[in-house]
Amino acid sequence: MARAMFDYTKTVLRKVSFDVNLFTKEVLKALNRLLPHEIEELKIWIQSLTVKQPELQSCLIYLKT
Repeated sequence: MARAMFDYTKTVLRKVSFDVNLFTKEVLKALNRLLPHEIEELKIWIQSLTVKQPELQSCLIYLKT
């Protein structure tokens, strides 16, 4: 079940990546829903995404723990 939530989160983030504000809101939701090791995976995934879309880098501040 938890892995399904991680995959769903990535799908949603891909779909809203056109808008920084929506993307950030979804990242914050993910922090409440995902397990700690999934949050680390998400952080890596978002970092790779920001290579193509650098405007999304501002949301990485929420993933710093």
